[in-house]
Amino acid sequence: MKYVPFGRTGIRVSQLCLGTMTFGKEADEATSVKIMDRALDVGINFFDTANVYNNGLTEEIIGRWMGPHRESIILASKAHFPTGDGPNERGSSRRNITLSVEKSLKRLGTDWLDVLYLHRWDDETAIEESLEALGDLIARGKVLYAAVSNFAAWQTMKALGVAAMASRAATITAIQPMYNLVKRQAEVEILPQAQAEGLAVCPYNPLAAGLLTGKYQQGQSGRLHESDMYKERYKSQQYWTVAEAFAGYAREHGYSPAALAVAWVASHPAVTAPILGARSLEQLNDTLGCLDIELDQQARATVSALSIDPPLATDR
Repeated sequence: MKYVPFGRTGIRVSQLCLGTMTFGKEADEATSVKIMDRALDVGINFFDTANVYNNGLTEEIIGRWMGPHRESIILASKAHFPTGDGPNERGSSRRNITLSVEKSLKRLGTDWLDVLYLHRWDDETAIEESLEALGDLIARGKVLYAAVSNFAAWQTMKALGVAAMASRAATITAIQPMYNLVKRQAEVEILPQAQAEGLAVCPYNPLAAGLLTGKYQQGQSGRLHESDMYKERYKSQQYWTVAEAFAGYAREHGYSPAALAVAWVASHPAVTAPILGARSLEQLNDTLGCLDIELDQQARATVSALSIDPPLATDR
């Protein structure tokens, strides 16, 4: 396992991040513990969760396991999406961010979060308000680093600009975009922006909800059968055509498609640590094969050619 700089923070994280969205749903607590134990054994020190994952149960499972490992782990959580029926139990207001962090800390059994992501852009809250709330949490030691997820490049730049002008506002250190071989929009502006600004990049969905593993073509089930959100996200026939060609290429060259899909994401020079999710120990072990794959520029280009390059931001 390699350890890489987390943007310009001075800390180093494993080249892979363990995602935990399956904990308490597709993976029961016993399985989740096995997954976390395995991740730690191979050197993963970077864990990603969110306050909304399985109504907080995911954080509780991590908290019950994490105790003796806390100082070894860089732990990230998120706030924004609804956690209840109340009108203020959502969004990126100072109130919701502050209360959400306090609840997350209680569930996780820890005094601090290493990273807190704003889970998405909030059209109803001034970004100044959100960043000052994060700044206050950082000043109190509840959060160490501020980050954003699902932000457009212009939204991240606006946040960076506000932080540069306001003394109490937290600066953004990392971003979490969706990125995989069939969803390459991040290459247009988000990844170049991160490189220019020195931001850590932790992409989610590197397997495209399992599409790039080839399992659906083999009649297996997964998120594309279970979730309307993922059905909509990956409904384009073009994505399925790319995925079929990719899985065939991986197997022809002796790779697990899951491992190669993650290795391809990791090979982008802007990427810090792709986020791995798993329902079982077997799935995790399969994906961990990415550690044995190192794609140079030519190999990356060959895999990329199976997909369609997005147009440049300055395309005319």
